Amino acid sequence: MTLPPFVLPSEAKISEEPASDLRRIAEALERLSPVADAQPDFGAADAFVWHVGPDHVQPVARVNRVALDLLVGIGRSRDTLLANTVQFARGLPANNALLWGARGMGKSSLVKAVHAAVLEQVPDCALKLVEIQREDLPSIGRLMAHLRKADARFILFCDDLSFSHDDQHYKSLKAVLDGGVEGRPDNVVLYATSNRRHLMPRDMIENERSSAISPSEAVEEKVSLSDRFGLWLGFHPCDQDEYLAMIQGYCTAYGVHIDPARLRAEAIEWQATRGSRSGRVAWQFFTDLAGREGVRI
Repeated sequence: MTLPPFVLPSEAKISEEPASDLRRIAEALERLSPVADAQPDFGAADAFVWHVGPDHVQPVARVNRVALDLLVGIGRSRDTLLANTVQFARGLPANNALLWGARGMGKSSLVKAVHAAVLEQVPDCALKLVEIQREDLPSIGRLMAHLRKADARFILFCDDLSFSHDDQHYKSLKAVLDGGVEGRPDNVVLYATSNRRHLMPRDMIENERSSAISPSEAVEEKVSLSDRFGLWLGFHPCDQDEYLAMIQGYCTAYGVHIDPARLRAEAIEWQATRGSRSGRVAWQFFTDLAGREGVRI
């Protein structure tokens, strides 16, 4: 049997087609490879908010906060958190802090006010406030990687932190606080606020104790998160004198002049209609009062 003659491809097909294929493969692989995240510019502001999808920190030009001396009725917590933050800003050891207790009593306001006060007291400290939402806690490891490499010190702030019975976000936070191989960076401290001391409802704790095979272990797994905070600062409902002192302090600071008897009567009526007294209710009354008096705040 006679075989057909072997035909050698042209030189162009030998040299160009494989090179073109390799080039297309290389371009496809380059598109598939992950792009390295750029290090955020933490010199752009003093406060930031962490966002995911895509990951980035957004500078906050103007932080919504009140002056530290306007926070009435929380003197011990104020002094403790301020001292801890000054230590941290100066490069000294400092604790994570959990601010827990009654709603509307200035927990988140205190964190923001302390940050501003420390910037004034330690002007060269490069202290930044970075807020992370509770639902973004699974991404906290990626945020920590950015903070670890930055030439600054950071208060990582999580407001209204709490967990439900099927919520696994707390595991991400536990590893960052004290666990894991890397642990918490030396230039990061975590401040969190919550209405609950153990970050979970009391009925959930009781349910774990009554239904679990090993009740103590089931409870300990969840409440051990709060143990990782070195400072527990409690906030309790204010009495009427403290409530009125808050309002008077706002009036003095913002230049609202009103007859004391009228101020007292209207403030008490306001809290009676709300059914509660707190720093938040005091500020809401003052906002209404300032609007009626034609004063901008």
